[in-house]
Amino acid sequence: MTERRGPIVGLRSWILDHPVMAFPVVYLGWAYLFWIPVLLSNSSVWAFPNLIWFLLGGASPLVAGLLLASMSGGMRALRDLGWRLVDWRRIPGRWWLLILSFWLVFDLAKAVVAVVLGITDTPLDPDWGLFSNPGPLLFLLLLSFVFPAIEEVGLRGYYLEILQQHLSPVQAGIINGMVWAAWHAPFVWFPGYYANTTFNPELYWWLPMIVCHTLMIMHVYNRTGRSILAVLIFHAMMNFTGEWLRISPEMYPFMLTGNVILAALVVMAWQKRTLPT
Repeated sequence: MTERRGPIVGLRSWILDHPVMAFPVVYLGWAYLFWIPVLLSNSSVWAFPNLIWFLLGGASPLVAGLLLASMSGGMRALRDLGWRLVDWRRIPGRWWLLILSFWLVFDLAKAVVAVVLGITDTPLDPDWGLFSNPGPLLFLLLLSFVFPAIEEVGLRGYYLEILQQHLSPVQAGIINGMVWAAWHAPFVWFPGYYANTTFNPELYWWLPMIVCHTLMIMHVYNRTGRSILAVLIFHAMMNFTGEWLRISPEMYPFMLTGNVILAALVVMAWQKRTLPT
């Protein structure tokens, strides 16, 4: 007599049998389910009820990470995610310096090159008044850190772990980046999403840049003892620095070149480390 399995047991079995596929299914499926009403709306994403649908869909990285971790590894897996989110001791001192300063140095370097090459005379328009205005500064810090916290727990803390268990580092990074890019693609169509920011992305340069950013984030993740906290802060500093510097729209297509070069150097460093001596 064949034993019948309940839906929870069957779902857990499917997750264990298809670990690489399970996260994108839940991650993207949950997000798009709630975002479709926003995309079909003529009202701003920040207006009610669109804001509710947007936030529910935006929780998908955390939902997918916690759900799949609990179903595949139980409380032990959830505790591991939580510990890697708060354990600052995983991050060596020199990596704290890199995590906090990298995006400022990288963006300034690209701005200098853009001026030298004649791409634009005004690559940046820093908002110096931000630091003397506690309200907007606090709001920007909140946005810069809260959304990465939701994303990084599932996307890197859970999914990148799974990918690296089954694929090479390059394959894992590219797939992780492509899935992350697919999640971000609807943002360009959300009504009014970028109305109060200096960022106005186009898919042809933004989605490849997201994949490049993923490879950089993955490098930080692996070099800091799989620290979710490290990549959360690294991601948050990318957001904060971009908004503070107010990067010129003319810069972004050019910046893709800089990101591709740096991502390629990161991959070359991985390849060099894996070569037999």
